[in-house]
Amino acid sequence: MAESVGADQKMKGALAYLLGPVTGILLLLTEKKSEYIRFHSMQSTLLGVAIFLFYIVLAIVPILGPVVAVILTPGVSLVVFILWILLMWKAYTGERYKLPYIGNIAEKQLEKFK
Repeated sequence: MAESVGADQKMKGALAYLLGPVTGILLLLTEKKSEYIRFHSMQSTLLGVAIFLFYIVLAIVPILGPVVAVILTPGVSLVVFILWILLMWKAYTGERYKLPYIGNIAEKQLEKFK
C-alpha cells in the first residue's frame, strides 16, 4: 500500500534521525498514523542502538586493544556522520530508503504493531 507523503511527514521523517534513538523513540510514541514516519523512526532507533553497541564492543574487546580502537574510531565516526546526513536527506526528500538488514528488521517490528 503506497502512502502519499506530505511536507510535514517528510520533515518528521528527517527529524527521526536527528538525535538517533531519542527522536526515533519519541516519534514512534507520538505518531500513530503515518507509516512513513513510523518506518524512519524505527529504522533510526535500531540504527542508533546498533551504532552504540558497536562502539561499546570496539571499546571493550581486549583483542582489538586501545590502539586499534583509537585508529578505527575516527573512521567509523566519519562513516556514521555521512550515513546520518544521507538518511536525513532521503527522508526529507520523501524517499523510504531502507538500510540493508536494519531496514528489514524495522519493517518487521512495525508489522507487530499493526
